[in-house]
Amino acid sequence: MTTPEPDPSRPSTAAILGPLLALMLALAGGPATAAEPATATASAPELQLPIRCRPGHDCWLVNLVDLDPGPGVRDYACGKNSYDGHKGTDIAVRDMKAVAAGVDVVAAAPGSVRGIRDGMDDVDVSLAGKESVKGRQCGNGVVIDHGGGWETQYCHMKKGSVVVRQGDKVAAGGKLGLVGHSGEAEFPHLHLSVRRDGQVVDPFVGTGRRENCGLGPKPMWRQDALNQLTGAMTAIFHVGFHDAKPEARDARNGVIVSGALARTAEALVLWADMYWPEAGDEMRFRIIAPDGRPLIEKAAMIEKTQARRFAFIGKKRTTAEWPAGAYMGEVMLIRDAGKPGERTFKVQASVTVR
Repeated sequence: MTTPEPDPSRPSTAAILGPLLALMLALAGGPATAAEPATATASAPELQLPIRCRPGHDCWLVNLVDLDPGPGVRDYACGKNSYDGHKGTDIAVRDMKAVAAGVDVVAAAPGSVRGIRDGMDDVDVSLAGKESVKGRQCGNGVVIDHGGGWETQYCHMKKGSVVVRQGDKVAAGGKLGLVGHSGEAEFPHLHLSVRRDGQVVDPFVGTGRRENCGLGPKPMWRQDALNQLTGAMTAIFHVGFHDAKPEARDARNGVIVSGALARTAEALVLWADMYWPEAGDEMRFRIIAPDGRPLIEKAAMIEKTQARRFAFIGKKRTTAEWPAGAYMGEVMLIRDAGKPGERTFKVQASVTVR
């Protein structure tokens, strides 16, 4: 989400008033817009993954820094995996059940805690409205000073989860709190912003890049983190069955995931939530009955690239009961079908009817 305002717990003595003012302007989205900075004079911190999860398995990279200085969108690879004015890197967890279970947010590099906020509710801002978080877009969060003008900021953390205090020294990988849904967030995720002297820096670019597209010559990510965060951002990250037309909000809150359905269920529905399906992708859904025969199949072409898409297929019950047994669901996205670079994204799920 948008890079947020300065934390109210920051010191404000005359000795730091000038730097603080510049930082406040940057956090407010003013002069310090996302950019590709010139060669730095101080060593940039090396960043590890700021969240304890496995990208592509139980968390997903969903938004990058917008490097377009105007109203357009351009990520570091000259793609569109961002939105206008986005000043950080977003890593999402599957749903609110994952938030309830707890996913650690950790320091990406060693440093000193410069400020914190905690106590804001975990609420979807699309329901509460942006005015409800005005001036507190980051939600619950932590800012860490890494020296040399470098700092990282961690946003949208879970209410009551922040475990560090201003002035604390933290090591790389040290726990800061938990992933949440606070502030200006429409889904549970961690937003990480990287700044040098108040200027937003894309960690995939780092400093000193002369090319317009691609990774910078010195990305700030540690190699193991970079390996986990590069590649296609398209993902079918959540699938499940339901006995009625599913609502995306319920799926994302984790309240319609079921391992079993009644034989008298009115319908048998397979749903899927996905990130970054692209225009031209072929989307396929299929439900296989316990006897191995297809119960329902559907294919459709994606007409527009989307940051997030929720889709489903289903069949109403036309007999007294569904046959008992295990039903298999399969969801696929096929990119560049029939071409040398064809790629398939595929997820399966099952449900027991009894």
